[in-house]
Order: sequence, then C-alpha cells, then structure tokens
Amino acid sequence: MMLLDGKKLAQEIKNELRERVTRMAETGIETCLAVVLVGDNPASHTYVNMKEKDCHELGIKSLRYDLPSDTDEATLLGLIDQLNSDNGVHGILVQLPLPRHLDEQKVIRAIAPAKDVDCFTPVNVGLLATGKPVFAPCTPAGIVRLIKANGLDIAGKNVVIVNRSNIVGKPLMHLMLMENATVTIAHSRTVDLKEVCSKADILVAAVGRREMFDETYVKPGAVVIDVGVNRNEEGKLVGDVCFDKVAPIASAITPCVGGVGPMTRAILMENTVRAAEDK
Repeated sequence: MMLLDGKKLAQEIKNELRERVTRMAETGIETCLAVVLVGDNPASHTYVNMKEKDCHELGIKSLRYDLPSDTDEATLLGLIDQLNSDNGVHGILVQLPLPRHLDEQKVIRAIAPAKDVDCFTPVNVGLLATGKPVFAPCTPAGIVRLIKANGLDIAGKNVVIVNRSNIVGKPLMHLMLMENATVTIAHSRTVDLKEVCSKADILVAAVGRREMFDETYVKPGAVVIDVGVNRNEEGKLVGDVCFDKVAPIASAITPCVGGVGPMTRAILMENTVRAAEDK
C-alpha cells in the first residue's frame, strides 16, 4: 500500500513557488493575496491563519480583512470592488461559508475572474467546464496533482466521486475528465452507494461523515482519496474513510492529516503566484 503524502508534495510545490516569488520581487512585483473573513466561525479562522502562514513562508504579501458577522452586503461588496481595483492585489479569497444573511453567490460573482484564485466565479467555472481553466480549483487540483505525482494512472480509470458540491465534486469531475477518466458522481440520493463505490479504481470520499467508508465500499487495489476531516468521540481528527480497515486492501490511500489538506493550500498559493505572473 502506498501512502499518498500530501504534506511532502505540498512542500515541494511551495519550494518552487518561493523561487518564482523571489524572481518577481527582483523585478519590483510583490505578490499579494487578500483574504476576507466575515464572522467568527472557528474553522474559518483556523483556515485563514494557515493561509497567512503559507504566504509568510513564500514571501507573499498577505492582506487580511476581518469583518464582523453582522456586516451588510453593500459593505462586503464595496470591499471586494476596492480589492478588484487595486493593482497591487493579485488574488482575492472570500472565506466560506458566509453568514446566512449574505448572498454567497452574489459575493462570489463580484470577484474579478483574474483575481479569483479559488476558481469559484461563473467565468472561471465555465472555463474549467470547457477544459480551458485559467485557475484550477484548489482541492480538486490538489487531488489530481497528488495522484499523478505518485506515478498513478488516471486515464481510462473508473473514478467515483462521492460529492456533488461546487467546491469539490463538480470541479473534480471536470479535471478528471480532462485526464481521460470515466467519472461517476455519487451523493446522498445515489441508489446502492456501496455497490457504486466498490467498482471504483479511484474513490474520492468527501461527505463529511466520520469513517463512513470501510472496506466494504472499496475494491481491492483501488486508490482511495479521503477529503473528509472530522473529529471522533475522543476528539481525534479522522477522515470519511476508516483508514485502518481500508488501507490494507487499497493500492494507495491518503492519510486524514497530511493528505489532501496541505495540497489545497499549496494550489491556492500556486494560483496566487500565477495571477501575479500574468499581470
């Protein structure tokens, strides 16, 4: 069984990005990522702190805007418009989820596509769907990069993605199709989910239910990608996949910690650097 070490690969990517950031700085371009955080969601604060740490590590200027949870839509849209117009800002990220009174899609649509390093705007989603993405969405792109970097084939493989969200499932489907995979999107309404999953050469589990996927969901020799991050009754971080039961029959598997998560952040940094280079 091969352990897909996202932490190691992410560090390799960041080492290469640091050199690109340094080269741009020598020409007078200071790569800059602006992150907007609305409210007090603890998980969101943790994610933003980690992204700030990544920026600092790579020499990327990090602008952080912490707004109260009762921020009105006009104020938030005004800030985004300001960042869109700032030539010194190359990437804009609005941390999701937003408080319920804010229209998430309206906010996403307000971000300039050239600065949409999360690849959430309709323009960038459309480009992805046509196979010509400017930016690759961070978690899906990180998954594909992790699989390919370990010498595993995607072309011709039967890929089952248990997630239909705009953040993971749908964009990952497009990226897998670009790699010539045969793709099935499964979800809560899928009939006989276990049977569908057990036919996958590559299984991507992203449902947010701790250790839901045991060995009965997995075909022997399959590549298993665990996107979930949950806490068990003891407070330990676990994935959507029951690692101890699945690892013995999988040909390759990601760990819950140090798998997909570091790759997501590395791709975000890569998209930000690309945005600065394309200025």
